Amino acid sequence: MSQEILSVLEYMEKEKGIARADMISAIANAIRGAAARGVNSGQELKIEINPKNGALKAWSLMEVVDSVSDPKREIHIEKARQLNPQAEIGVFIEKEIDPGELGRIAAQAARQTIMQRLRQFEKDRIYDDYKDQVGDIVTGTVRRRERGDLVVDLGKAEAILPPKERVPGEDYSPGERIRCLLLNIEPTNRGPELILSRASVKFVRRLFELEVTEIADGTVRLEAISREPGYRTKIAVSSADPKVDPVGACVGARGARVKSIVRELNGEKIDIVKYHADPIEMLREAIKPAVPMNIKVDARNKRMYFEVSDVDLSVAIGRRGQNARLTSKLMGWKLDISKLQQKEIGFDARLKEAIRGWEGVEGVSDEVAAYLVNQGLVSPETFEGVEAKDLVAMGFDQGGADQLIKLVADHRNKVK
Repeated sequence: MSQEILSVLEYMEKEKGIARADMISAIANAIRGAAARGVNSGQELKIEINPKNGALKAWSLMEVVDSVSDPKREIHIEKARQLNPQAEIGVFIEKEIDPGELGRIAAQAARQTIMQRLRQFEKDRIYDDYKDQVGDIVTGTVRRRERGDLVVDLGKAEAILPPKERVPGEDYSPGERIRCLLLNIEPTNRGPELILSRASVKFVRRLFELEVTEIADGTVRLEAISREPGYRTKIAVSSADPKVDPVGACVGARGARVKSIVRELNGEKIDIVKYHADPIEMLREAIKPAVPMNIKVDARNKRMYFEVSDVDLSVAIGRRGQNARLTSKLMGWKLDISKLQQKEIGFDARLKEAIRGWEGVEGVSDEVAAYLVNQGLVSPETFEGVEAKDLVAMGFDQGGADQLIKLVADHRNKVK
């Protein structure tokens, strides 16, 4: 058994990073407990394992008495003095026993217990190794797919990249290298599970922190980020140093820095704008190249109404309302966008007028119309290219999203 123990010690120390002393303690305790439940039940045992060669020694701890009533726990004074001439009644002595006497059943039970302890050691080590890396970017190799998850080998442990944390359009095959954000460590019945993400906005934030030295040293601050993974990201940056251009620092010479991040994100577009504390100035900066006019602010409800020219309308709203949504998330304000009117009317009237634009769509209630307008979809025309998943992202359930898509499609067919 010594060679088996030595093999376990060497493997776990080299391959799993578990200290030999910890392993010896676990194995000794396992053997002691298993033996106490087997043929050696009732005995108090002492187990030692040589860390160099794996040699196992065992002793039975016995009380010295002048009349033995329990042979498993007591030894007569005469026999005790054969082992130790200094033995006295009432003291305990160690009587060495053959490890083979511990019993086959005890050895099997010990082996099972050892494996359980090994698994627990490994779970604890994984948590200790990675708990301080949550929020950092890690690099690994894709190994396989399990129930839709990508299993990624990080070297010391395996992690999973769930479908919801992957970027639409990205696909990885076994053997490919991949960079991800270590998003979280979740406890499960199988032990700690490392959760990765490439879709999180934190992934983009960390890429900029690694790529832009001015962000790392605090000269430039990332004030806000909004992202639709795989399509577009908007970032607002500022600097406490008036000599530093925060946007230029993030873009880099000839766009080198931002290009490096775009490559990592497989071509995802990145808009970097200068941050302004004034919401109106921030709107003008974030909605570029569209020019907002007749801006009205409802500070209490954090809502802004503004108009843009016919030419700028599609730019301000963006494909499937993407630009308007990202700008809204970046600012933390609801945005109501409409075409520029020659005659300026009140905010509430403008909102009602936008809602009336949906009246021609049979089956769309005023409440749904108002909600769509608040999301930047001010008319059936701006609904072009919107998919059910976009509506789900706005807060609709799947059934409501599918129904709304059908109602608008029916309306367009009637209008044609």
